[in-house]
Amino acid sequence: MSTPQQEHLKIEQLQHANPDELEHAAGREREALQGWIPELATEAEIREALEKAFDYRGDVTITRKDGTLVEGYLYDRFNAPTLEASRVRVIPTPKPDAPVERVNIPYSDVARLEFSGKDTAAGKRFEDWVKHYWERKAAGDKNIQIVPESLD
Repeated sequence: MSTPQQEHLKIEQLQHANPDELEHAAGREREALQGWIPELATEAEIREALEKAFDYRGDVTITRKDGTLVEGYLYDRFNAPTLEASRVRVIPTPKPDAPVERVNIPYSDVARLEFSGKDTAAGKRFEDWVKHYWERKAAGDKNIQIVPESLD
């Protein structure tokens, strides 16, 4: 909780901040991937699609070459010189009364990839929040805060 003086100083600082002078890390260009099923014809396409799946903030569905499906959150990947040695790690969508498991899948075992879950980060930029903040502040709102939306 900040004092009124601290709040005033924060607002003063934000009003005069030049975005070009702020420190920030360059990110990857955000793509609309939800629902996308990439072509996996070449090794490069497989590697690129799984890299995008790693950056995706929703669930993916991987169809393995034996036909089994793994749906869940792809949280880790290991790139090696060959597809057989490269791996993705997935936390499958939890089933009721089942322990949380983690599945390792070699890149070479991926037959199909679908970006099946909602991208929870889509459309959420800090700049949009700051704009919304100033609009609410100008309207006289107090106690403005970031409230997460429901994932359901």
